[in-house]
Amino acid sequence: MLYKKIKHIAIVGTGVIGSSWATLFLEKGLRVTATDIAAGAEQKLRNQIFQNAPNLSQELLTFEESLEEAVKNVQFVQENGSEQTDLKQELFRKLDSCTPPDVLLVSSSSGIIPSLLQTGTSYPERILLGHPFNPPHLIPLVEVCGGEHTSDEAVERTIEFYRSVGKKPIRLKKEIKGHVANRLQAALRQEAFYLVQQGVASAEDIDMAITEGPGLRWALPGPFVNLHLGGGSGGARHFLNHLGPAIQSWIKDLVRVTMNKDLIVMLSDEVGKMVQKKNLTA
Repeated sequence: MLYKKIKHIAIVGTGVIGSSWATLFLEKGLRVTATDIAAGAEQKLRNQIFQNAPNLSQELLTFEESLEEAVKNVQFVQENGSEQTDLKQELFRKLDSCTPPDVLLVSSSSGIIPSLLQTGTSYPERILLGHPFNPPHLIPLVEVCGGEHTSDEAVERTIEFYRSVGKKPIRLKKEIKGHVANRLQAALRQEAFYLVQQGVASAEDIDMAITEGPGLRWALPGPFVNLHLGGGSGGARHFLNHLGPAIQSWIKDLVRVTMNKDLIVMLSDEVGKMVQKKNLTA
């Protein structure tokens, strides 16, 4: 099958993520049609795009209240709706019924696996995940994952498209709750929360332990290449043989925390003090 080049994108859901995707696609000279059921959504979208990129022309942006009108003549749909499985399933059934079968239907969902989005659709092979890191117009990462019925061709087309607009896509070989980057963040945050809870260090010092240490080392090579670099001429094998037993003992000592009211209050107070001290705003 010959596929049309992706030149026209539909943005379904124009909140923080959707408006950022729209900013990126407009910056790349693509036509964007957006839709959202929220009151005043078009003006909010245009205002947010202006905040994201004040000098960006919005000439290629149109807004449609009707979902069916918004997806007419597009080649790619980037969905950014509410993180509720039943609502997303209903939305994807509508998208599936009102777009040709060669249109890619891609979800920004941060936690819902794509197989669940394929339920009750006629063309599930073109439904998949394209989860960005916020904000998508600034952060390159996007996680691409197919569902049970997604074709390899759809995944490859999606990855190729994302690369063409400057994204750095990674392909998940299988579905998993929270995908990859969110799970890595969750693991780190769990230990950060525990260290505050146990009075080992303040939230401010734990932040510094990342920004002035591993964060700097991981930003370019990542944790696995760091294993190789840390092992000198012996590479990752030498590093793991040398420090593996110690790492294993630390892993065994890790404790899961429960996100209860007391912990939330403690963490909020800690972060509040730090933010006030540094005079930060959201």
